[in-house]
Amino acid sequence: MDKEKRYYISTAIAYTSGKPHIGNTYEIVLADSIARFKRLQGYDVYFQTGTDEHGEKIETKAREAGISPQQFVDQVANQIKDIWDTMHTSYDRFVRTTDPMHEKKVQRIFKYMYDKGDIYKGEYTGLYCTPCESFWTESQLVDGKCPDCGREVQPKCEEAYFFKLSKYQERLVTYIEEHPAFIQPESRKNEMINNFIKPGLQDLCVSRTSFKWGIPVDFDNKHVVYVWLDALTNYITNIGYDIEGSTDEFSHRWPADLHLIGKDIIRFHTIYWPCFLMSLDLPLPKQVFGHPWLIMTDGKMSKSKGNVVYADDLVKEFGVDAIRYYFLHEIPFASDGVFSRDLLIERINGDLVNILGNLVNRTMSMDYKYFEGVVPKHGKLEEVDQELIKSVLQLKVAVTSKMDELRVGEALQEIFEVLRKCNKYIDDTMPWILAKEESKKERLGTVLYNLLESIRICAVFLSPFLPNTSEKIFAELHTNVTAYSSTEQFGGLQDGELLSEPVHLFERIETN
Repeated sequence: MDKEKRYYISTAIAYTSGKPHIGNTYEIVLADSIARFKRLQGYDVYFQTGTDEHGEKIETKAREAGISPQQFVDQVANQIKDIWDTMHTSYDRFVRTTDPMHEKKVQRIFKYMYDKGDIYKGEYTGLYCTPCESFWTESQLVDGKCPDCGREVQPKCEEAYFFKLSKYQERLVTYIEEHPAFIQPESRKNEMINNFIKPGLQDLCVSRTSFKWGIPVDFDNKHVVYVWLDALTNYITNIGYDIEGSTDEFSHRWPADLHLIGKDIIRFHTIYWPCFLMSLDLPLPKQVFGHPWLIMTDGKMSKSKGNVVYADDLVKEFGVDAIRYYFLHEIPFASDGVFSRDLLIERINGDLVNILGNLVNRTMSMDYKYFEGVVPKHGKLEEVDQELIKSVLQLKVAVTSKMDELRVGEALQEIFEVLRKCNKYIDDTMPWILAKEESKKERLGTVLYNLLESIRICAVFLSPFLPNTSEKIFAELHTNVTAYSSTEQFGGLQDGELLSEPVHLFERIETN
């Protein structure tokens, strides 16, 4: 396939220290909606996710659990994969950094950088945050604690290998300036340049000796490769990159079009990762998007606060598409979104039941009542019909432009605005009044056809976000006219086609 029509999207790989909460799950659902939309557009999409499985924290947690680190990460990786599958995410490859293939390639990358002079041996003295696996200088601390997670840091001194970040600083600044879309949103780019790059990049510790659970540096077995060089290279090792010779898949897929990651790890993806790639003489990814967080009404989720919520629990109670809708609709493009049960129920009842579910059920039920469940013929259009059709046909441009900017929540809003117009169209045309007069039968058929076809086109655009719901709508409409191109013209449904029995897409949540 034409390389211009290929699209490589990745999430960050989830750290296997424990079960992922809804904040972690938001990222995979967001990435999935983008991947599905690109497939809808006809792109050859490759969507990669997986798990990051090495490090001191995992070694410690495994010891506390009385099992080996490998047993520990196997359990958690399966748990993560199960939740990603529960959310109906359409990843193409689920990768793990304990895969022997990845480990061997990382060893070769490390040796290549060492032989090139980009990695050297030294000694590290610094303040270390174990949960974040990050070293900090005194000036980087916030109130004497880790600037990322707010926990205590410990002084550490150990022999280590370092990567020459400083060597690539000017080249990195030039790249960012010449590629304004590389770091998004804009606020994250400014933060990286002003807070981290311009003050001067310090060389990066890329090996450790104080624990063993990592990829051994094969020419110096006292050391294991430190987490970021191990984890970040997953984006290339798993599509066929190797110092000893890369595959056709790698040349087809790389560079990635989008790394979708949490805003807390944007530094690693927009400073360390580009410099590693420059060392390997590889092109940089086209874009890194640091998405906002999904937080609770009482702040960031934490086990100590007792406010951690898991997606699989929510799915059991409310269904997959309801949770997907909440995640995608509720989190703005560049600022944190808030999770609350009350707001979730409000969205289900207000948007999914009242606007979408009610529209589909009313329309299908009226068609069964007045036309015995057959798609009616449509006749002369009136102004009210033309206004609706115009809104429906404008969806393609509106939704696509929002998705091109990764404004996923706004894309959903565009669709729901048209669904609202469909509901208003029912109120304006009053099919139940038309049905009382035989002479209005053709007009009634036109109104119902316009509604059925509008629902079909809206379902095409909903399919990346609410895949199950769209499938149910297509099944009710008894149509396979579901392509992106089919939304450019009004009239995809064939009159005379027998519809399936109406079903409720979403059930109202009763609150006390």
